[in-house]
Amino acid sequence: MELIAKYHVESDLPIRKAAAAIAAEQSTGTWTEVRGADNPLAARVISAEGCNVEIGFPEELFEPGNIPQYLSVVAGNLFGLGAIKKVRLQDVIFPEGLLSAHKGPRYGIEDARKILGVYDRPLVGTIVKPKVGLDPKGTAEVAAAAVRGGLDLVKDDETLTDQSFCPIIPRLEAVMSALDKVEKETGKKAFYAVNVTAGSDVILERAERVVEHGANMVMIDVLTAGFSALEQLSRNLKVPIHVHRTMHGAFTRDKAHGISMPVISKLVRMAGGTNLHTGSYMGKMAGETIENDLSREALRGEWHNYKRVFPVASGGVYPAKVHGNLDGYGIDCIVQAGGGVHGHPDGTTAGARAMVQATDAWLKKIPLKEYAKDHKELETALKFWGV
Repeated sequence: MELIAKYHVESDLPIRKAAAAIAAEQSTGTWTEVRGADNPLAARVISAEGCNVEIGFPEELFEPGNIPQYLSVVAGNLFGLGAIKKVRLQDVIFPEGLLSAHKGPRYGIEDARKILGVYDRPLVGTIVKPKVGLDPKGTAEVAAAAVRGGLDLVKDDETLTDQSFCPIIPRLEAVMSALDKVEKETGKKAFYAVNVTAGSDVILERAERVVEHGANMVMIDVLTAGFSALEQLSRNLKVPIHVHRTMHGAFTRDKAHGISMPVISKLVRMAGGTNLHTGSYMGKMAGETIENDLSREALRGEWHNYKRVFPVASGGVYPAKVHGNLDGYGIDCIVQAGGGVHGHPDGTTAGARAMVQATDAWLKKIPLKEYAKDHKELETALKFWGV
């Protein structure tokens, strides 16, 4: 069996020769002849046409369960090869032997829906704003205001961890207390994704500590903390995991060089995320439609025995952008707005209601302007930000 890696390659070399250089560099070869280079662990070029290259790596080349090692092979030194102008890892097809070494999500889409009791619509979330600077009490007030407006999820910003101005345990306790109060008053359940991102010597202990203090979801910045850190959280925690992709642009932005978002999506699902920011179809983080589609399928399609993962549309999203994102991701997604909630002229609760109303309009297939006539928060949002 083989792991098959698909690349976009640009080089002055003939494409077959460029592909052979990548196959050799990432398996048994080097810059000069050495004994033993011709051996069963050598990668092979499956196809090379135009800028599209497929390389097969023997399964024995990989240590099962070790995602960092997988990446060292399929996305290692090849990015620095002088003969290659640009190379992008577009997709990876994993053999069953490697897939079986990973458990995937402990909590998937269906589990998260069961916790909230929400089955028939997209989830709607927000990020606490301002992203940093609030103390625990201020964070809790913003979170409670958002959930009063009907939101299903409130998350920390990716830059907020355990700083002195807003320590993680006091912040968590304040937010969960506020959300408990809202639930008692309204019956509305919501997740609070508290960011536990930290170094490898700290992250699991920190995550276990917040769960002991009542966390119902944790968040990790997967590209800065690492896929193995995510996998450790998934295997050891009994709460869902919200996965942020901060720093992804260094890998994904150049469509000819780096690593695609669908590859990152596959790795997150293998490692155990529940939700993953995948980019939006409309918004400031809008990606290419085809790549968004592939990320969506990587998270939700039938794959091994892994549970399905929520794609999260986030970044510059506000009520007028909801329809475009839901058209792309469908009902099993999270549409998330920060400024598009808290920047509403009538405040956070009104902004949350406007996002929920925009989602309801999409579900009912009613044009946004028409639906806004009977929903004042949405009407105000459309007048303020436009359609």
